[in-house]
Amino acid sequence: MLLLRDWLSPTQQVQFAKKGYFEVVGGETGKQYRIFAGTVTNVCEIDEKGRPKVGLCFRTLGELPIGDVMLAQKIALESCESSALAVAREFIPNGFAFRRSRLLG
Repeated sequence: MLLLRDWLSPTQQVQFAKKGYFEVVGGETGKQYRIFAGTVTNVCEIDEKGRPKVGLCFRTLGELPIGDVMLAQKIALESCESSALAVAREFIPNGFAFRRSRLLG
């Protein structure tokens, strides 16, 4: 988690500390994504009003710490968005999927 926090912008650090997620902008489309603490079913595209639009499930191969997976998701969406979306499985987001992380209390 320390490595992840080092890679977050000041705005993302505040979001993550206060809300349990941070937002990133897709490097190719400019779409907004929200990354919640977790390794699967923890990413969603958000609409212009900040509401979850579509859930995305994609992760690294192999077992990595949660912070490393989230960092990989951030970097993928910012630098190779179409490749990340090509392997992502979509799901319908709901309140349960995106509750404040059990890691953050």
